[in-house]
Amino acid sequence: MRSFDYLVAEQFDSALAEYGEGKAALKAGGVDLLDLIKEGVEAPATLLSIDGLDEFRYIRQADDGVHIGCLTTLADISRNDLLKTKYAVLHHAAAEAATPQIRERATVGGNLCQRPRCWYLRRGVSCLKNGGTDCPAREGENQYHAILDGGPCYIVHPSDPAVALTALEARVEVLGRGTSREIPLEELYVLPRERLDHETVLQQGEFIGSVILPANSSKTPQLYRKTMQREAWDFALVSIAAVRRDDSVRMVLGGVAPRPWRVPSSVEEDVASGGLDEDSIAALAERALYDAEPLSKNGYKVDVAASLIRDAIRALTA
Repeated sequence: MRSFDYLVAEQFDSALAEYGEGKAALKAGGVDLLDLIKEGVEAPATLLSIDGLDEFRYIRQADDGVHIGCLTTLADISRNDLLKTKYAVLHHAAAEAATPQIRERATVGGNLCQRPRCWYLRRGVSCLKNGGTDCPAREGENQYHAILDGGPCYIVHPSDPAVALTALEARVEVLGRGTSREIPLEELYVLPRERLDHETVLQQGEFIGSVILPANSSKTPQLYRKTMQREAWDFALVSIAAVRRDDSVRMVLGGVAPRPWRVPSSVEEDVASGGLDEDSIAALAERALYDAEPLSKNGYKVDVAASLIRDAIRALTA
């Protein structure tokens, strides 16, 4: 590891001034950032810890829904009775992420912004993400890579909560030096074909301040399922989050694309209409994945995704 200065923020304004000038990398739980530093992907001159800023650690109910501060840990989310009752899909996604020890440190803000887990990127192999001219995963070891929205880079986004929050139509509050804006979570991420140097739309000096869960998503039929290579301490090979309201359905896949991937709206509309037999459910799952383009070693993801979609449709139309 390269040497770096370590600062501990005691006040938000001073911390943001240091971060906004591009002098430091923000550290909260540090779960992903410290890995990136060890792996040589990141080499910040200064590490600025905001872990002590308790004003960003909360779960509050408001008129427009539930607000979750960016320093709230995944463990806090998985234990919260309000979220467990009204936003079960997020509760389950947080409870199934990583390990109990990591969930105690990993924050929701950091989890949503974590970098891809592509082994080529993290092992220093020349690739499009680190200045190379091609994607070695395209013809190489690609069993964990994208089958949808891929190219020219085939990363997948690793966050479990991001999939659930996209299904819930959550918004994120983006803070900067003297600025604040809200964007839908599904607009937070950018595809590799749009830009290779970032995975989010966050600009220099910006970070996620809070996540906002809409009130009209609470207490609706919800489902989160995750298929892993191991039954514990693993990222999703494929996951699904599904939410039904009275007249609409949202289904989102994880582990298949560079960002949480929403099932086409035409499929969601047919699911919402109900009255589906097994043949219709199978046809909808197949149609949902019509645009899938598996690589040489990850064709199994199409079958796994189809199975999860069928399960979600059955659950939402029961």
